[in-house]
Amino acid sequence: MIGTSAVGGAFVRRARSLRAAARAVPCLWVLGVICWELLTPHHTEVVPLIAAAPAIACASGGRRGCVLLLGGAGLLFALAPATALEPDGEVTDPHAPLVTCCAIVGVALGGYLTAGRKVRLVRELEELRAVAAAAQDVVLRPLPARLAGIEPAGGHLSASRGAAVGGDLYEALATPYGVRVIIGDVRGHGLPAIGTVAAVLGSFREAAHEEPRLSEVLRRLDRALERHLRARADGACPLERHADEEFVTVLLLEVGRDGEVTALNCGHPWPYRLREQPVGPALARQTAPGEVLPPLGLFPLPAELPTTHWGSLETGDTLVLHTDGAEDARDAQGTFFPLRRALSEAAGAGPLVPAAVVAGVRAALLRHTGGRLADDVALLALRYDHCHLSATTALTHPAADAHRG
Repeated sequence: MIGTSAVGGAFVRRARSLRAAARAVPCLWVLGVICWELLTPHHTEVVPLIAAAPAIACASGGRRGCVLLLGGAGLLFALAPATALEPDGEVTDPHAPLVTCCAIVGVALGGYLTAGRKVRLVRELEELRAVAAAAQDVVLRPLPARLAGIEPAGGHLSASRGAAVGGDLYEALATPYGVRVIIGDVRGHGLPAIGTVAAVLGSFREAAHEEPRLSEVLRRLDRALERHLRARADGACPLERHADEEFVTVLLLEVGRDGEVTALNCGHPWPYRLREQPVGPALARQTAPGEVLPPLGLFPLPAELPTTHWGSLETGDTLVLHTDGAEDARDAQGTFFPLRRALSEAAGAGPLVPAAVVAGVRAALLRHTGGRLADDVALLALRYDHCHLSATTALTHPAADAHRG
């Protein structure tokens, strides 16, 4: 699964390089002060500038040992005999070294205490991030490696910094009725939409195994969303607002054992189908659109739900489901992201690999937007290859998602 924290390995390496450079700043400061003292006339007093070194070390690196080391070095330099620093050995103010030493001790002590508090806060933040990552994985679970003849791969980019889950959702399950898939988009984006995402996904994970008809799965989702919005309106979820304006676009797919695809669409973009070519990259085409229902939460569902049938998938065919954040993403000039072209380029020539398709589109999307997303983005690739596995066996395999970096 892909999150905004996983902007890429280059980002991580760049951050580490900046931290390493920041740790060298206080040492360079001390070296600069010493050179300045030795190269300027004896009546110029620059030694007190040494007192800033522990504070700089605290602000840049935050390590208490470095703060104490620089404080001790500053004291030794400030207490050095005047004849060692001044050609004529004159001392204009006999109390100047004592004042400088007091300043260095005070700054070093303050920097030491501040650095200790910073270390504790960083540890608490790391623990909170670990808990948040575990909670996010429960909401948007990693996909299994295989699902009854289908190889899935999914990825997600959140518009909220530091969040791996936002307003987009997806799931794929092997059920007695075939592989059932959901992808959706909650109104808004980021952290405020996670509650609705959890409600919809929780209902789907139960209904997909229990309801023999795809239309009944959709009705279960509609009732679950209605209960969630009612609880928010009654104040059960005080952190979430605008419950009366909430809605969710949903696309439900069912892939039978013979590869036949059935779809129900509630205001969601239609997926693309990638087909391998004898020569050159795969061909990306949008699936034939069918009748579309309004998003869930806006209006009651009609008595008869229109389903769309796309026929049977051929071996190697890959369906790529996405949210509107992918097609609506723009660069600095306002140009929309060319999703169809990005799919073909990410698929490349030869056998299709769903994880490579998701990773390629993700990288192209980040390049196009410069890493500044206006909306959450979810991608789900499903490759049909006729290699059947039981649902129990498939669910025990490791995840096939593109994990966070």
